[in-house]
Amino acid sequence: MSEIDGALGAERGTPVDVVVVDDHPLFTRGLGLLLPGLSGGRVRVVGTTDDASAAAALVRRHHADVAIVDLHMPPPGGTRAIAAIRRADPMVRVVALSGLAEADAAIEALRAGASGFLPKSADPESLVRPLLAVLDGWSVVPEALLRQLLADAAPAGQQSIADQLTADERRLWRLIAEGASTVDIATTLHVSERTTKRLVAHLLRRLHVTTRVEAAALAGRAGLGVAEGRPG
Repeated sequence: MSEIDGALGAERGTPVDVVVVDDHPLFTRGLGLLLPGLSGGRVRVVGTTDDASAAAALVRRHHADVAIVDLHMPPPGGTRAIAAIRRADPMVRVVALSGLAEADAAIEALRAGASGFLPKSADPESLVRPLLAVLDGWSVVPEALLRQLLADAAPAGQQSIADQLTADERRLWRLIAEGASTVDIATTLHVSERTTKRLVAHLLRRLHVTTRVEAAALAGRAGLGVAEGRPG
């Protein structure tokens, strides 16, 4: 793991209050139970929400030091939740989580104001050090992803339909174009089937189509690439 943009920071004497923004109850409950013990009482979860639009209010209500935000959230989504949190309290540090360590999702999260980007598959033990690091003014991303971000810098061109979507929406569009079922999409994105159906409906409206078949055809015309790690 690489840590960049370091600065001296927080005092070590008081607990770090964390809020979790995620629509997986088992995940948030697990962090609430595990983080205090794994950190020796240094980190405690003081609030959770499964509603991205409620994230900023939750942070203000609990005077949180750090917010852990899952990017795969129903609309308005994790990236907008991060931006809202940072507008509400610029001092709050944000760690974004994603089921897939993709460069475009990381860039969106960091541009929105996140101080860290980590795969959701990481063990809870591996979250403690990044949480303390971002509180001290560091930015934290996996080393492999950092190298990809540095290698993939490209000049901006005219926006295509794919460029107008968020990273999560493009990922979902690729899965639809591959013919993935609702269950497959839910498994890949680490969300519930109910959430998947809402995300698909929202994407179809964004694409101005009414069926998945139309969305898949449009993906081909737009030159949308196949999701990494899945057959074409």
